[in-house]
Amino acid sequence: MKVLLVTQYFFPENFKSNDIAFELAKKGFEVDVLVGIPNYPEGKYFKGYSLFHKRTEKINGVRIYRVFQTPRGRKCTGFRLSLNYLSYMLCASFWAIYLAIFKNYDCVIVHQPSPITQAIPAIILKKIQKIPLYTWVLDIWPDSIISGSGIKNTILLSAIDKIVIFVYNQSDKILISSRQFENLIIAKGNYSGKLIYFPNWSEDMLQMPMKNIPQLPVGFIIMIAGTLGTAQNLDAVMNAALAMKDENEVKWVLAGEGSKKVWVDDYIKEHNLFDTVFTLGRLPFSAMPALYRASNAMLLTLKADYPHIKAVVPARLQSYLAASRPVLAMVEGGSAEIIEEAKCGYAVGAEDYLALVDIIRTKVLPDRENFEAMGLNGRRYYEQNFTKESCMERLISIIESNNITT
Repeated sequence: MKVLLVTQYFFPENFKSNDIAFELAKKGFEVDVLVGIPNYPEGKYFKGYSLFHKRTEKINGVRIYRVFQTPRGRKCTGFRLSLNYLSYMLCASFWAIYLAIFKNYDCVIVHQPSPITQAIPAIILKKIQKIPLYTWVLDIWPDSIISGSGIKNTILLSAIDKIVIFVYNQSDKILISSRQFENLIIAKGNYSGKLIYFPNWSEDMLQMPMKNIPQLPVGFIIMIAGTLGTAQNLDAVMNAALAMKDENEVKWVLAGEGSKKVWVDDYIKEHNLFDTVFTLGRLPFSAMPALYRASNAMLLTLKADYPHIKAVVPARLQSYLAASRPVLAMVEGGSAEIIEEAKCGYAVGAEDYLALVDIIRTKVLPDRENFEAMGLNGRRYYEQNFTKESCMERLISIIESNNITT
């Protein structure tokens, strides 16, 4: 089969779109990718990429067409981000027409974190070639921009909502990364017959080589790894760390970058948490297996201000399970549901840092052997549900059949 993958984010950026393209190519599919010039998350074009360099590439058997998009910008302001979204949508739409005329595809797949507008070029090609469109929803619009930017303009939100409904209407199947996305999408129309649960996956962390990592503090390490942004509810994390300041054995380690990283560093200074809270900055993905292995607990946190945030299951949860590490979480909804099903740790309310502190003091530290065993439970759950191999087989079955059921 010949597949076109449409997404703003692709190699050398680190997204699941990479796995989709490269794994399908390994399975004998002919895969093209319609993507923007890479600039996430730094906000500037990656070295070696520009308007005049590497606009087309072939990597691991995948043909890549890089359309012009303005960089997000270092501060990723509303204006720069909007321009980034719109420039990709417009330029990729012209490319979609070109590809529709000169190439033939059997289906088109949209990898859809924010923004949903990246599905428009895919719809254009679908309409011209009359082929199935599969949209993998990783973010719910317009909810995510309301929570992320605070936009309240009813005219703008109504227009975006119409785009969302248009995309869902045009999608032959809507793949959802969290089961709790179902009600949020059905609220916009009768899409129950289109919905298919298709979760994130993780590399097998236990099979990856152990790379050198920065020296970590000695003690019981509670680690959060990944983006350190507003959605990660780091206020509650730091409140928990402050409440446990007297537990000098407990070390909180934050590995990653994001909009709240500077705030965390300032909080550490302001409350003199130098002995118990540590930030490592951004580390390569290859460092994650060793980093996870060196931790005693992996921390998962999300805000719960809006239903769509509660419903999200961050990909880092799958990687925690793959690494066989027990989980401590301040989450609700989709992630809490998985943690409970997997019996891989403890989850409390998104803002309830006092409950988290109580669990650490009364359940985790006094019975570390039992807590460590929860990591093994998580590993078994990963092997049953979240391996890359099983998820790719599921995707292939979806795109090879228009009659697959949920």
